[in-house]
Amino acid sequence: MDLLTPDLVDRLRDGLSRAGFGYDGVAGLLGPIAHAALGRNETTPGLRATRGGSPLETLVRLWPLQAPVSADRAEAALPGLVEPLVAAGFLERSGGEVRALVDVRPYADEGRDWWVVSDLTPGLDGAPIAVGPDHVLGISSASSSLAQLTVREPFGRALDLGTGCGVQALHLAQHVRDIVATDVNERALAMTRLNARLNGVTVDVRAGSLYDPVAGERFDLVVTNPPFVVSPATGQRLVYRDSGLPGDEMVRRVVSGAPAHLSPGGWAQVLANWVHRRGEPWQDRVAGWLDGTGCDAWVVQREVADPAEYVELWLKDAGVHGRPDYPERYDAWLAWFDEQGVEGIGFGWLHLHRADREPVVHLEEWPFEVEQPLGPEVADRARRTQFLAGADDDALLDSRLAVRVDVRQETVGEVGADDPETIVLRQQRGMRRARQADTVEAGLVGASDGDLTVRQLLHALASLLDQDAEALCRERATAVRELVADGFLLPAS
Repeated sequence: MDLLTPDLVDRLRDGLSRAGFGYDGVAGLLGPIAHAALGRNETTPGLRATRGGSPLETLVRLWPLQAPVSADRAEAALPGLVEPLVAAGFLERSGGEVRALVDVRPYADEGRDWWVVSDLTPGLDGAPIAVGPDHVLGISSASSSLAQLTVREPFGRALDLGTGCGVQALHLAQHVRDIVATDVNERALAMTRLNARLNGVTVDVRAGSLYDPVAGERFDLVVTNPPFVVSPATGQRLVYRDSGLPGDEMVRRVVSGAPAHLSPGGWAQVLANWVHRRGEPWQDRVAGWLDGTGCDAWVVQREVADPAEYVELWLKDAGVHGRPDYPERYDAWLAWFDEQGVEGIGFGWLHLHRADREPVVHLEEWPFEVEQPLGPEVADRARRTQFLAGADDDALLDSRLAVRVDVRQETVGEVGADDPETIVLRQQRGMRRARQADTVEAGLVGASDGDLTVRQLLHALASLLDQDAEALCRERATAVRELVADGFLLPAS
């Protein structure tokens, strides 16, 4: 990839633009059926939709569909670029046809279009998966999830740790002044440099493991989708997913090492797997990584895989399924899990926020649907945590709170009954939390518009219910704290 000169990359960008090779253009050309099929790694509907020979059709066949195209049509789509791209190892020529050796994929997010260069997508149309150890992934579900979770506020410096093809760096360039991207895979670093140039952004690309390339440096934001696959660290290693360290040790090192590289108020956001070991709650294991960090932490476990389904997933990802050694490797991996007492593997998110006070750590399981992007909710939760950390119960009761605009109240009960059997407060946005409430809590939330303090509202409710006002305040302080922490109530501005 480093053989592509800056001039050639600039010419390629111009050629892609002229052909209309953007996300909307490609999706519009393919249509919803073929576009969805391509998302499932099936190309036949797409090939049927791109038989016209226009520059855009040619480029879609060449790259997303990975089909050979005639050299004449490739030259018509990218005038003067075919031979230089062949010489640079970007394309391969055979007789009168050319074929892609790497992928170029249009990518869009929040109104911005990019092109992402990566290695070819393996396993199209059910073909055997065959990837090399230094394979560089393109846009994956994991990379998209991390991008949607990232706090998108203006920052001075950010670190994309384990950058791969540089997708996170492209996102960071939209709100960060200086970006450093690191990886141990030299091929990935070459693609990151190429993608930065192709999309007109500046990224400081460095080689090295973990935090070695940024020793002594601090950042306002660290984002990482590290090689988190939990394995015995033996056998075939794919750098994009296998760290070479046993179990979840790589994630532990990423998490425990991040705070030393955070500026005051800085963030570290991590996608990860972690081990569920017999006799050890997963919360205790992950919380142990956070001891002494000085960071608030919000950890969300999204799903848990049993050892068998986990091994099956990653052996298939490596293209081992169906090979003669598949049963042997499957058994060896399961045996290692059994030796280590592993009964499950969790997947989720870790958000660390440097607090410079006694940190607040919250770990939860949330397998339910959420609304993406969730980055604004991550930032808002940190602000609510900061507010609560500075308020004892009396200060909280004397604060003015307002119900979040998306909260709705649901009631269930018999028709004509004086009181509902159940009251549920439900968020329509973000985490989409639901909370069962009684009459007092529902009344408090419903009346919270920022005009009166919590104490004043509870005193009014106590008068209506003929209860002791201060006793009700003491009784409800913890519930009010929970309502703020989970975003049902917000500090009034």
